[in-house]
Amino acid sequence: MSPSNSPHQGYRSVFAPGLMAGRVVVVTGGGSGIGRCTAHELAQLGAHVVLVGRKLQKLQDTAAEIVSDGGRVSFHSCDIRDEAAVQALVTAIVVAHGRIDGLVNNAGGQYMTPLEKISAKGWQAVIDTNLTGGFLMARECYVQSMEAHGGAVVNIVADMWGSMPGMGHSGAARAGMVNFTETAALEWARSGVRVNAVAPGYIASSGMDHYPAEAGPMLREMRTTVPLGRFGNEAETSAAIVFLLSPAASFISGSVLRVDGARPQVRMGWGQVAASLDVQSRDAVKPFEGFHRYVVPKVFA
Repeated sequence: MSPSNSPHQGYRSVFAPGLMAGRVVVVTGGGSGIGRCTAHELAQLGAHVVLVGRKLQKLQDTAAEIVSDGGRVSFHSCDIRDEAAVQALVTAIVVAHGRIDGLVNNAGGQYMTPLEKISAKGWQAVIDTNLTGGFLMARECYVQSMEAHGGAVVNIVADMWGSMPGMGHSGAARAGMVNFTETAALEWARSGVRVNAVAPGYIASSGMDHYPAEAGPMLREMRTTVPLGRFGNEAETSAAIVFLLSPAASFISGSVLRVDGARPQVRMGWGQVAASLDVQSRDAVKPFEGFHRYVVPKVFA
């Protein structure tokens, strides 16, 4: 899972140079993990990327990386759970850039705990972050720009099919976001707006660094439950997001694109699940290491 490129080589996207030229794309949670990676790829493809997040330092650091790599970027600190703050944020972006062409609703968060130990406050906090905040961002981008100009929204959900044990609050929120995606795709189609979702499975991303140390052994064993035998990486998720934002997906709306190595298809009694190491090296399934600034999560280092 180590990066194959040095920072000086730039992002190695599979998409055509200039694909996103002239577009303004908002990426929430853009200061780390999948959001940071996606922002880098979009900027490398010519978009002006607007990073949004709560922690200003992370946004500044990611913006500095993008500028160093020759991209165009701006950033705003915002708590997407705050309706008035989201309205003001989107207004500021539209005033600065004239329109919003794409939204990557990536911001989210959760913590590991069994259902019986989740408090009402903890449940609500995860719902507000993973569902309500994404709704507010999408609604405001639609009302303030996309209703008049069109656009594309990609909501980041999760591999929650068949349950999400230990993260029931997040599973409920993500399932709600899938239904929101389908509903918005229908209601907003009349304005030339497409709404889709990407569902990452087990992705080796910086978010894993926030899990408690005792979760380490479980995290390291999770790859054995994936048919492709490994974790995915940020670049593989970003590629799916960029595709759904691109003109090639112009007839795709209301869909969920899973990036999970067939993990939800696992059935008890099937026998060996994970692909062997030699199979993992075959071209069709070996890791795509496009992100030149990718850092392996500490739990795997």
